Amino acid sequence: MIKDIKPRQEHSGFARWNGQDISRGSSQRRRNSSRKTRITPHQRRWISSLVLLVIVLVVAVIGFTPLGEKITKGLDIQGGVSVIMTASRPDGSTPSAEEMQIATNIIQKRVNALGASETTVQQQGATSILVQIPGATDAKAAIKTIGQTGNLQFVRLDDIGDADALLKLQAGTEGVDLEDNTYTSFLDGSHIVKTSVEQSTQNAKGGYSVNISLDDEGSKQFADVTRELAPTKGRIAITLDGKVYSAPAVQNEITGGQVSITGNFTLQQAKDLKTVLDSGSLPVKLSYSESRVVGPTLGQDSLHQGIFAIAVGAVAVIIYLFIFYRALGLLTMGSLAVFAVLYLGLLALLSHFGAFALTLPGLAGIVLTTGSAADSSILVLERFREEIRMGKRIKDAAVSGSKHGIMTSLDADAVTMVTALSLFFVAVGAVKGFGLTLALGIVCDIATMFFFKAPALRLLALHAIEKHPRFWGVSQDVDEAQRKRDELAQKGGVEHA
Repeated sequence: MIKDIKPRQEHSGFARWNGQDISRGSSQRRRNSSRKTRITPHQRRWISSLVLLVIVLVVAVIGFTPLGEKITKGLDIQGGVSVIMTASRPDGSTPSAEEMQIATNIIQKRVNALGASETTVQQQGATSILVQIPGATDAKAAIKTIGQTGNLQFVRLDDIGDADALLKLQAGTEGVDLEDNTYTSFLDGSHIVKTSVEQSTQNAKGGYSVNISLDDEGSKQFADVTRELAPTKGRIAITLDGKVYSAPAVQNEITGGQVSITGNFTLQQAKDLKTVLDSGSLPVKLSYSESRVVGPTLGQDSLHQGIFAIAVGAVAVIIYLFIFYRALGLLTMGSLAVFAVLYLGLLALLSHFGAFALTLPGLAGIVLTTGSAADSSILVLERFREEIRMGKRIKDAAVSGSKHGIMTSLDADAVTMVTALSLFFVAVGAVKGFGLTLALGIVCDIATMFFFKAPALRLLALHAIEKHPRFWGVSQDVDEAQRKRDELAQKGGVEHA
């Protein structure tokens, strides 16, 4: 009985305790293994940054391809129309500075309404205005739209003293020119509130019409005149710069202030007329001193040379990186690729909204800021290696090194950004394009450092770089840190001896 009980006690005591210890050890190992594979909040944030960046890059690639169509080119690259106009008053005298300023602003509005971007409208001397429209190929059409005086008038036919013009109008002739000082208008374009273009329903020949909404005062004057003319079916001539576009007969009083200009317009002609009416009438008369179509040959050659310069610079940087940084150079290559995609996507986005066109000075800004982006990436790598030589573990050096490297780059970027914004807001002409591309490059460089370079370096430092320091080019830094620790240990041992 005693022998039977003893083994049972050993089994229930020692064996059971031994089994608990084994199970406890296995659970401890499971906890240790789960602790090793657990993702920390910092790592989760780094991974999230990279995932978000990948999504943005995909959208950017879709947005800027094909490059030749999605990024607008300036006059000096793709060619266009260049016009010099001379202003004078109707009596031939020299216009005042205020009149020239008003004329320049109105022409700028008309050019913008044409849908062109990176246009140049600037006063030259006391009486000349330079207009450059990238991408335009029809100089005559552009000149007609931007240089039209835009003086809209409503004239009763019985107030026209030009007999020849009256005969033509009564015969149904379109586009009749009235002689100066032979008619008196009862309403002008200053009372226009809104204009629109729609398919014409009043003209038997079809085409488009331009509809005008008048303000309260204009509506009242138009209603008074139509009330007088309605009983006799009198006619009202709608003229622009002395040319009659339509002369409808008044069937009844018009009180809504809605007037339609018909003239068998094509859609483009109707849009051009709307542009002139929306911008207002010029206070001066414009004549054309010079108009020419600029070919894109020289600009295309410069563009190709600029792209070639960027490619050569990128290859030189890549060779340098692999010689001095080995596999860490892949990070800088990745940074430059991310920077390029973000940059092109941003340029395509601005081009889509008509806020950007690539010019030769702008191309110079791209080349300069690409070099700055490579410099920022190398600065982060150097600070990372310096932190390792200071004795920090690789993963700790990646966190602190990327942080301090980015802060140093931000200081330099801030100074460059001030210069870029000064050029953009203060300078005139093509220099603004240089300032814009420089500022956009800085923005993309900062985004690349925060959303790619820092997270990628920190994630790689957790395992890959630490396991293969020679491959990643940090073995010498690790050896130097170890040598310093050994020297300190020897000095400490000598002192205590």
